[in-house]
Amino acid sequence: MVQKPTLETVAKLAGVSIPTVSQALRGTGRISEETRRKVVSAAQQLHYLTDQKAASMRSGENREVGFVINQLSNPFNAEVISGVVDLLEAEGYLVSILDTRDDANRQRQQLESFIRHGRGGLLWVPTVGTDDTTYSLLRAHRVPTVTFLRNVSPSFDHVGIRNAEATYQATQHLINLGHKTVAYLGGTQMTLVRRDRISGYQKCLSDNSLCRPLVWDSEDTRLEGLNSMNTLLKAHPEISAIVCNGDMVALGACLALQRIGLVPGREVSVVGFDDIQDAEAATPRLTTMAVSPVKLGRKLAQVLLARIREPDMPVTVSEVSAELLIRETTGPSQNAVAS
Repeated sequence: MVQKPTLETVAKLAGVSIPTVSQALRGTGRISEETRRKVVSAAQQLHYLTDQKAASMRSGENREVGFVINQLSNPFNAEVISGVVDLLEAEGYLVSILDTRDDANRQRQQLESFIRHGRGGLLWVPTVGTDDTTYSLLRAHRVPTVTFLRNVSPSFDHVGIRNAEATYQATQHLINLGHKTVAYLGGTQMTLVRRDRISGYQKCLSDNSLCRPLVWDSEDTRLEGLNSMNTLLKAHPEISAIVCNGDMVALGACLALQRIGLVPGREVSVVGFDDIQDAEAATPRLTTMAVSPVKLGRKLAQVLLARIREPDMPVTVSEVSAELLIRETTGPSQNAVAS
């Protein structure tokens, strides 16, 4: 069996002492450049990698963080993660990604494992039904924590979106186009995010003295958006516009319209939420409430770094506004055009 490379084997190959190898690889100590080159060359030949866990124990600093998220398969989450990883890796951190799938028991197991392995920080989308003992667990272990999207505890920094404001703006855009029958499509559980988005939609209808809100459940995937849009139109053929819980369900809704010979933005207008890359690439291009997921991920990473570096600073809450990007899936109501 091939021997695992160690400080000892690197030292032997380089012809120096073990402490010299350690200092050379860490860039410390009074070591000549020639000796440092010999050590680095030996380490490369042996494929030696520094034991980060041991280094963390010596320095008291752990440069691994965890991102506990819900529904990793959602492209919005994938783009957020990309922003997080880009910034944190540039700062010398390793990011581990875990998917709770909105299961509180699964989340508890993941967080306990995370703490046992001594991660240096946590980015976290809390599941529906997270209990107080979970918050207490993180506080007890003094884990630098930033919640994302769902603001659930005053003990932790938070990065989120002004959801009610965004869906109010989306709904008003459709009303300004002459639409009188506007539905809300997407989501199944009444999470904090979905509650706020529905609230903004409902308030806009009320402020414009329009008909009662119509909220139609759907899993936030393209396939379920397609299926749910079909059932919505069969039950409520009078609907001329929809505000969606996310871009994926909106893209599915647009596909459903196209399959029955309708044109999104002409017979039925559709507004998404997130501005994932597929929103711009779709045919027709999706009108959406843009929050720039990659930039949002970078903001999330910045807040965590600030918490790690200044653990006693006051708790911060950062919420970004969404921007309405008008593309091709919204247009004047056919009733308004006819009149």
